[in-house]
Amino acid sequence: MSAAALRPFGFAESFRFGDHERVERVVAGVRQAGCRQLKVSVSPLDYFRTGGVEWLEWLFARVASELELLPCLRYTSDIQRPRTSPEPLRRARAYAEFVDSVLTRHGKHFGYVELCSPPPMSPSERPEDSWLLSAEILTATLEAARGGWNIVLGTPVPATVAPRNGAGEEAPSSAQELDFYWVHALGQRGLLDEVFALSLQGQQHQGGSIRAAAERWVAQCLALREVLSLYGARASLWLTECGYSTGGRDEARQAELFARFLQIAAERHYWDAWEDRPPTSRPLDPGHRRGIVHADGRPKLLARLLTQDATTGATCLESWSAPSRPIAGPQDAPVVVIGGAGFIGCNLAKSFLEDDVPVVVIDNLSRPGVERNLSWLCQEFGDRVRPLLTDIREEERLGEVLGQARAVLHMAAQVAVTSSLDDPLEDFEINAYGTLRVLEALRAAKRRIPLVFASTNKVYGHLGDLALELTSAGYHPADTELRRWGIGEDRSLEFCTPYGCSKGVADQYVLDYARSFGLAAAVLRMSCIYGPRQFGTEDQGWVAHFALQALRGQPVTLYGDGWQVRDVLHVSDAVRAYRAVLDSMDRVGGQAFNLGGGPDNAVCLQHVLAELAHLAGHDVGVLRGEPRTGDQLYFVADNRKLERAVGWAPRMGWRDGIRDLWTWLGSAHPGASSDAPLGASPGPPSAEPHPRSLMA
Repeated sequence: MSAAALRPFGFAESFRFGDHERVERVVAGVRQAGCRQLKVSVSPLDYFRTGGVEWLEWLFARVASELELLPCLRYTSDIQRPRTSPEPLRRARAYAEFVDSVLTRHGKHFGYVELCSPPPMSPSERPEDSWLLSAEILTATLEAARGGWNIVLGTPVPATVAPRNGAGEEAPSSAQELDFYWVHALGQRGLLDEVFALSLQGQQHQGGSIRAAAERWVAQCLALREVLSLYGARASLWLTECGYSTGGRDEARQAELFARFLQIAAERHYWDAWEDRPPTSRPLDPGHRRGIVHADGRPKLLARLLTQDATTGATCLESWSAPSRPIAGPQDAPVVVIGGAGFIGCNLAKSFLEDDVPVVVIDNLSRPGVERNLSWLCQEFGDRVRPLLTDIREEERLGEVLGQARAVLHMAAQVAVTSSLDDPLEDFEINAYGTLRVLEALRAAKRRIPLVFASTNKVYGHLGDLALELTSAGYHPADTELRRWGIGEDRSLEFCTPYGCSKGVADQYVLDYARSFGLAAAVLRMSCIYGPRQFGTEDQGWVAHFALQALRGQPVTLYGDGWQVRDVLHVSDAVRAYRAVLDSMDRVGGQAFNLGGGPDNAVCLQHVLAELAHLAGHDVGVLRGEPRTGDQLYFVADNRKLERAVGWAPRMGWRDGIRDLWTWLGSAHPGASSDAPLGASPGPPSAEPHPRSLMA
């Protein structure tokens, strides 16, 4: 997203001595985000080491060649001078000499320079010592810096020491609460007039209330402006080094705090930081994870939003900073779609919004690409869409919204088998524990709020006991009844892979809460759903992934021989099924239903590739991989129970559905389109398999 779409802002960074590669990554990333300002912290310990002057010259020149550089010259207690003067004065002069050296040698690269005050004093220190040190540092430094540079004075996060001014009187109440006592000391000396701006260095928040964190920054700004006003100082106020250190599920919270940060009244805003710090001897230090991209360069949510197109990024960020609209009454009660920025959730939200039903979209936008779905919903339907960008494990926020819902559709999940194998704990927390949080929130509502839960055919396991035959249409059961109708709900559950286990646990919890607590809840065990607004990957959404690769002229990877059979279902049919179950909750509550394309839409992967080759006008390249853990050679849903219960049946055949998906992908990814005309003759089809029987 271009910085023009938001209030101008910059980033704050620090670099290890000699880390040229990281400097290049950060400069390139900041520019890609449309940003033009970078604050760089410099330690005298690095500057005065062997090669320090040369390192700093390269660093400043490199940053200043593409960005506006704001150097921050750190004060450290390690600065030493011979012990011929009192300690505060000795340290102040040493810092002033450091500043003078940097400005003299490297000042051509910048017009502003930030000077740091000492850190907040500890409770054991006397206030007059800290005042003296602060005043002496600034006095000595201003003498060194009077050469045309605009001085920005760093103001650390206030401590909790109750301050008194130079006359022994208590400072004004707001300043007292925030410990800006030393700013009073500088104002009394007339030194604030020498400063171009005061820079408030905010805390690195992790956990807790995002709203409260932003309000603390607002309070600090107001208190600092009071001090400036008290002494008639004209200095502006900059917010620097405000940030949020992400944990396993904190990326949405980081983006939300950033959105609120930009709304704070200040003349400049610098966010700390662009990139996570490299691992050190203290890998659990939360401060290492305050970047908006990981240390290996993978973007977090905020980086994705800032580097997306302007509309998508701005829409999502504005949804955090905008005040929520209260629910006027029962007629205004929304349908809540948990995971509503995802593929199926977005299509469900659209169907209700087209019927003029308000929708709350709960999503943490953790899956790359889904932010585009949310942006599209907001643009199409305006304030009828109410985004709540949070994690389903956030109990307080979840309960408040679900308690006001007219209905809940729980589509949120960790959806990839491969990801569950990489991180089973995260998979369980999202799929099982997150669903339990949803159920508890609905139970606490003290009224029947209907819930439809999106489960998976993976709860039936690998299906390794099925006798299968390999035919020209792929793997199919040897049993004629199974081949005719597919897998029914009477099939015993067999959880396989961490993903199957976590979704199976959630599936059973939903059904049990219906039995034990009377919740109005039903479960849909889905096969392969595909269609518009799906941004497929190898791990999830394979039909869309295959189509995207074909559009781009890139190969797909088949894990196994490619004759695996799935019953694919167009998302429009899936939406009709969810709404039919929701409308029939009095009859179907407490039950699980299979949901798929059924036998009429059973197709093997090879034949899907052949259809895509027909649409693309060229063969789709194929790479081979080993079969993946838990992969089913055959799954086709027996939909008869759902058809009898709610009168639903699929309407769109798989070939028409894939053509619809192809058309949408071509418009959503115009640069990926093939030059070949639609429907041009492909190359020779893949060889048919030799029919044989096997016990899979």
